[in-house]
Amino acid sequence: MLRRVPRAPLAAALAVVVLASACSSANSVNVQHNKAGGGKGGYKYDIAVVTHGGTGDSFWSIVKAGAVQAGKDMGDKLTYESNGDPNTQSQQIDAAINRKPDGIVVSMANPAGVKAAVQRAVAAGIPVITINAGQAESKSFGALTHIGSDEGVAGQAVGTELKKDGAKNVICVVQEAGNVSLEQRCAGVKATLGGTITNLQVDNNNLPGAQQIISAKLQQDKSIDGVVTLGAQVATVAEKAIASAGSKAKLATFDLNADVAKAVVDGKILFAVDQQPYLQGYLAVVMLTQYKSNLNVLGGGQPVLTGPNLITKENAAAVLKLSAGGTR
Repeated sequence: MLRRVPRAPLAAALAVVVLASACSSANSVNVQHNKAGGGKGGYKYDIAVVTHGGTGDSFWSIVKAGAVQAGKDMGDKLTYESNGDPNTQSQQIDAAINRKPDGIVVSMANPAGVKAAVQRAVAAGIPVITINAGQAESKSFGALTHIGSDEGVAGQAVGTELKKDGAKNVICVVQEAGNVSLEQRCAGVKATLGGTITNLQVDNNNLPGAQQIISAKLQQDKSIDGVVTLGAQVATVAEKAIASAGSKAKLATFDLNADVAKAVVDGKILFAVDQQPYLQGYLAVVMLTQYKSNLNVLGGGQPVLTGPNLITKENAAAVLKLSAGGTR
């Protein structure tokens, strides 16, 4: 079993509810679904997914895989676009609005930057679900619900675990400037660490440069005894930076891929915070499909949490096996 932190149980409950909603032959909507294809497609809704994270990033590749699989399972037409620039992302949302889809899924790393576009979609009568980032603004922008991890709670869990391991001087490596979710993670770590935390800016699109910056910081300040990375790809280069700097700093990371899971198994990373990106993509498409067909909305006005879950040495091996399928 995965080790959970407060508020995460809603994710498990959600999985049960979604399965019941999608599979119950007693539900008239799903009778229609089953007649259409034996539970394998048949809704044929047009769903647009517009995220801020590129699919070249291992995390967002998993989000996309979940959304694509849900489209196949529901029998929907799915388009997927992404761009880290909020102006470009807004243009992509507007392009989706112009074709009048049945629903739009949006991630909001920069909520203010995409606010107008999201509100235009809502004003046009297009249901919107936000995922991953922008939880605090989702409801006020008019979205049906938000699917993702509570970044503040996740950060607090990391701070608590690092404190248990004796870390007192920690750097929090931020790989995307202006991403509110990443800032919330570092703030959460600071809230429970009880020591010193310094944010260190790097560029997710320049991983060799990120490694150099982390290594230089560790060489400059030998008292640093903890490194927190906010993405799996940066965790990999941070591991190398710690080694090259001759540092004994302990490494923990947010998000997960096969390399991170292997490093946790090998004891090179203390733990990883998993927000289950596959579920974020998958459930958003399923929920929009169920809303269009039966006006179902999960969450009761509250975010639907897919994390945080802690991946430790005790459970990382099981997750590593699953990562080969592109779902973890």
